Amino acid sequence: MQVTICHNPGRGASRRVLGMLRARRIEPDIAEYLRTPPGTEAPADLIRRMGTAPRDLLRRKEAACAALGLDRPEATDEAVIAAMAAHPVRIERPVVVGPAGVRQCRPEERVWEALPG
Repeated sequence: MQVTICHNPGRGASRRVLGMLRARRIEPDIAEYLRTPPGTEAPADLIRRMGTAPRDLLRRKEAACAALGLDRPEATDEAVIAAMAAHPVRIERPVVVGPAGVRQCRPEERVWEALPG
């Protein structure tokens, strides 16, 4: 089964989701998006596949989010995606891509929604 986790090993939620997968004997491909920034296309594709708005994948706790006005209603989807591409720390993680879809794993149990029954 092909599974990918957009992972930040420095964050507890990301480590827990990776552990949940491994506990079920699933060894995902690990995309450490801070080491290898995804560019603009990857976040846009994840957002499209999740069927959500770009702001839903934005890490709002980042100070730069408010400083750049990304939390304002007038911020365009393109501006939010560009900000995530320029500084991937702004992506709310973890995100898991699995056979049943793409899920932002907040709460962490959402990981199972990306996997088949």
